[in-house]
Amino acid sequence: MSSDSAPTAAPPLPPSAWQRFLDGDVFHSFRNNPVAIGAAIVAAIMVLGALFAPLVSPHDPFDLKTLDLNNSLFPPAWTEAGQRAFPLGTDDQGRDVLSTILYGSRISLLVGLLSVAFAMVMGVSLGLLSGYLGGRLDAFIMRVADVQLSFPAILIALLINGVARAALPSNANMDALSIAVLIGSIGLANWVQYARTVRGSTLVEKNREYVQAARVIGVKPMSIMLRHVLPNVLGPVLVIATINVATAIITEATLSFLGVGVPPTSPSLGTMINNGNNFLYSGEWWLVVFPGAALIALCMSVNLLGDWLRDALNPKLQ
Repeated sequence: MSSDSAPTAAPPLPPSAWQRFLDGDVFHSFRNNPVAIGAAIVAAIMVLGALFAPLVSPHDPFDLKTLDLNNSLFPPAWTEAGQRAFPLGTDDQGRDVLSTILYGSRISLLVGLLSVAFAMVMGVSLGLLSGYLGGRLDAFIMRVADVQLSFPAILIALLINGVARAALPSNANMDALSIAVLIGSIGLANWVQYARTVRGSTLVEKNREYVQAARVIGVKPMSIMLRHVLPNVLGPVLVIATINVATAIITEATLSFLGVGVPPTSPSLGTMINNGNNFLYSGEWWLVVFPGAALIALCMSVNLLGDWLRDALNPKLQ
């Protein structure tokens, strides 16, 4: 026996999940797409500004002790009558417009993200049940979806919002419940596309060999749907959810502009635009322009990211 045989080398460690992501096709597509990078930067600035609004905003628009009506309707700082303390001017209550945009973006993002999450959970669940079980349940869910698709989403949200407000007791604190009602109404207006997309993918996946094998060995249908079918139908859902965040934010802004969304005590971007619209013809243009520009920048950046994600996850474009 030879005593000078070399020791065997240890096998290399498998790459981490983060390393696999950095080496994957999705990040490679993002790295080579200037539009997606620019949209991600704008969206990150908007989201971080909203999350850290108490730290980065010049003033607290909800602190009544700091509000002074003598500071109302100041134009932006670079104009002749502007004040350096208020970079984008002030509104009719003396609140700094920049600070109000940062705080209002928090509410718009909260409503947009939670309503999309609610619509996604509801739509994916119903679509999975409809596609896998079929029969009368499938027919019923799809007919309800077809009826809802015949109406605009904003009209459905208005209807659900009005019914929910009418059903609540008269002594309820509507300011506290209005955001929850708004999230529910927008979510119920947008579940259909998730359900139809997941149903179509489930009809294909449930006939695959791995599902048939799971049935043969006695796996329960609920376990098959959750552990085997669901992970394989989530790709298109993530793309729809990304694009729908911008749609939900615009829907919230529209409802708030119409006066049935976020209460005036918790201003969102839509509430600010609605308030500024009352002063537009008297020359206070900054009350509409800056909140509108923030809304456009946020929604456009999220839409561009959704378009990039759709192309990056499309195998036909690889």
